[in-house]
Amino acid sequence: MSHSFIYILIWLVLAIAVIVLLTTKYRLHAFFALLISCFIVGLGVQLPLHEIIMIIKEGFGNILRSLGLIIILGTTLGILLQHTGSTDAMASYIVRKVGESRSALAMSITGFIVGLPLFCDSGYIVLSGLNKSLSKRTGTPIMVMSVSLATGLYSVHCLIPPHPGAASAAGIIGADIGKLILYGIVVAIPAAIVGFLWAKYAGKKVTVAPQEDEGPVAETTHKPKVIKAFLPVLVPIILIAARSFFTIDTTAPNSLFNLLISAGDPVIALSIGVLLAFNCKRGWNKKTVSLLFNDAIEKAGGILVIIGAGGAFGAILAATKIGEQFSEVLALGSMGILFPFLLTFILKTAQGSSTVAIITAASIVLPLLPALGLNNETGKLLCVLSMGAGSMMISHANDAYFWVITKFSGLEMKPMLKVYSGATMLMGLISLAMVYLLSQLL
Repeated sequence: MSHSFIYILIWLVLAIAVIVLLTTKYRLHAFFALLISCFIVGLGVQLPLHEIIMIIKEGFGNILRSLGLIIILGTTLGILLQHTGSTDAMASYIVRKVGESRSALAMSITGFIVGLPLFCDSGYIVLSGLNKSLSKRTGTPIMVMSVSLATGLYSVHCLIPPHPGAASAAGIIGADIGKLILYGIVVAIPAAIVGFLWAKYAGKKVTVAPQEDEGPVAETTHKPKVIKAFLPVLVPIILIAARSFFTIDTTAPNSLFNLLISAGDPVIALSIGVLLAFNCKRGWNKKTVSLLFNDAIEKAGGILVIIGAGGAFGAILAATKIGEQFSEVLALGSMGILFPFLLTFILKTAQGSSTVAIITAASIVLPLLPALGLNNETGKLLCVLSMGAGSMMISHANDAYFWVITKFSGLEMKPMLKVYSGATMLMGLISLAMVYLLSQLL
């Protein structure tokens, strides 16, 4: 049955409102919020119930088929690096090289590198002890130190796989993950720099009365050698990036070159990273390995169900043919990368989670790619990057990461809103500017 654009749009807006309401006010898990919204849109446009269920299953399965192993292995790598003390080793090395006199810059760089395999909230918790220690030793305000570290972690979390938002958007939109990692780093560097500069500028102007830290700070007695600590992070990135720019030589299928290119498959590259992480510590025992792997599976499971539900929501939207309706009614071609950026920005600001925002936005944008002029390899890459930029802003009191920073740094909400939330807004805008610059160059 054919419906008007306004009719479909009403149900889409209602579904988005339900997602925001259920995840913010009622604290319902995003999986259920997205699943409920699938039925709202499907039933609203009068799809048969059995067809809705079939579409949900297909959308859920298709996205997990492409991303499931990447998310699980990426999560496992992050947990192993944390357990082996590799994150501390990398942080200490960077501080030594940059110098304690530039401790805020050191923490920003540390956050950027450590944030490649670690989720931003986990990375912040792991590094919060070093952050506070450096603040006391150097006399740098804790607000400056905390926001520098937080924005370094946040810049890569929003833009670069295997982080769930960027990875799931790439899977939904169909962007090349290897190129997304490379260009994501190019976009994330200016974002981290802007976050650091704003932290230095605004953080010094805010008077903070530090509170007693409520949570214990984990300290790692064992630290691997620096080269061992960095290899599990750098090797997978190099392998994945190389695969994106070279093709397999079919005339010599078993050549060393082909083997190296094959190792750039994200699943193989991350598996190599996991194996290298085991080399960062001696004396492994079965119980420890089992506990770490179980922890990784539990954390990844929560992410995977959200990504799967996002894929299902996208499949339902595609079935409504809303893309064709949008292209006929709105001049989306003139908006290009601005539309996915604005959509993700609105969703992020409204409900708090960067991951949920970018997954929901990707599901909506997918059928609109031809109308936006982004329905090619480069366009899809730029689209995901623009959504990553939008998912940065604005992090405030409805974002769990906001409270991780507040709690583990002993800061109050009001100065955090001024300094950290302001930093995320500037990071999103500079990231969008970088994506626009790339669109002119690629």
